[in-house]
Amino acid sequence: MWFKARTADVFDEPGCAKNRAKSESERKQGCAKQLSPGAAAGGCAFDGARIALQPVVDVAHLVHGPIACEGNSWDNRHAASSGPTLYRTGFTTDITELDVIYGGERRLFRSVREIIEKFDPPAVFVYQTCVTALIGDDIEAVCKHASEKFGKPVIPVNAPGFAGSKNFGNKLGGEAILDYVIGTREPTHTTPFDINIIGEYNLSGELWQTKPLFDALGIRILSCISGDGRYSEIASAHRAKVNMVVCSKSMINIATKMQQRYGVPYFEGSFYGIGDMSDALRRVARLLVQQGAPEDLLARTERLIEAEEARAWARIAPYRERLDGKRVLLITGGVKSWSVVAALQEVGLEIVGTSVKKSTEGDKERIKEIMGDDARMVDNMTAREMYKMLCDAKADIMLSGGRSQFVALKARMPWLDVNQERHHPYAGYEGIVELVHEIDRAIHNPVWQQVRIPAPWDDDGEGLGAGRAQFPEHMTRVPPRASEQDCAIGLRPGVAA
Repeated sequence: MWFKARTADVFDEPGCAKNRAKSESERKQGCAKQLSPGAAAGGCAFDGARIALQPVVDVAHLVHGPIACEGNSWDNRHAASSGPTLYRTGFTTDITELDVIYGGERRLFRSVREIIEKFDPPAVFVYQTCVTALIGDDIEAVCKHASEKFGKPVIPVNAPGFAGSKNFGNKLGGEAILDYVIGTREPTHTTPFDINIIGEYNLSGELWQTKPLFDALGIRILSCISGDGRYSEIASAHRAKVNMVVCSKSMINIATKMQQRYGVPYFEGSFYGIGDMSDALRRVARLLVQQGAPEDLLARTERLIEAEEARAWARIAPYRERLDGKRVLLITGGVKSWSVVAALQEVGLEIVGTSVKKSTEGDKERIKEIMGDDARMVDNMTAREMYKMLCDAKADIMLSGGRSQFVALKARMPWLDVNQERHHPYAGYEGIVELVHEIDRAIHNPVWQQVRIPAPWDDDGEGLGAGRAQFPEHMTRVPPRASEQDCAIGLRPGVAA
């Protein structure tokens, strides 16, 4: 009953326009719905909670469950750290059949004790999993007892995989931060320029591309939740003057509840693209001034934006002529479904479609503002549908996550990873230059000239002999993108499923 009540509370989100449009009785029911088979294929609730909190780099992350849960979720993002590396050590209770029969609470307590004795972290995060939730292990009680016994915060993250999707797990991870961490410590000092960044995971070091901009303005990032985060910083996050939400789909609940409890205003912004980066700096400065910061911050912000934009455009200029008019299919979600669109349009690329699988209603409205009412938004496509869309749109490149890359390669199409597994940071002014550079490299890679050459045939339709060294020009012409014949063939059953 407790978990059901918490679920309804998480889904009663005041920052969600769709939820606000409901009647009072409908809102009390929350947004929970019966999951269809395969709904958690993109990640379960446990996976979502782990993704949201693992970038807190100085704490120990202990998975209470079978070892496979820890192995499947460890380091699933390239979240970088500027110091501690404890977050990269996998901890699990590795429960056995006997624990399933007799309960795993004693094993959990001993595991917490061993971690504290050997590593002395500032806190331990304990993650519930399906098996331990089904056998009834009370991780809240064990964590409370361990915290009192060892004098260290032991934080229960009650997000078993069967609770729902990965996105729901993101929010449950945020609830654990709200209930047990934020507001438990005071910062050593405060300034009128303190902000929190929420929903930024420092993937491949993206936070480090934006932090120098705030530093140049004298704006202090009091805490980042959770990329390159420190436990003590997050515990004192309630003293910030402004919250910026980067990924509203995952952690908007932290921002709305901090506004309710501590009066910290928030806004949703993006670090992707020149325009969005500049807009984020302006909105942070404006809110800080409204919260009591000196008004000269606004003028200093405009001077910084002018200098950084000029520098970024000068570095992008060599690529614009080569990329102007190139067509891009964007298969991602969440904040990237609209923020990357704006970034690509700035450099002359044409967006032929963008996915909205993990996007909020606000994200979809932003897409329409950027691309117009005829924006081609797709929700959930099969591999065959994605392949057909690539061909019909005559795209020059597909930007997506790793699971979609094989569809692009089947279509002999350049592909670039823009999801969480990427190895290049694309945030801030530096990031958009890097993104344009990588797109240019992918599109103009000479390998595509080779793979698109059709198989040679002689005039009788028979294959040419191996001894034929040179072929007529018409037999080796290179199509600019996937051919119509490719599209007609499509995928065989089971290919790239």
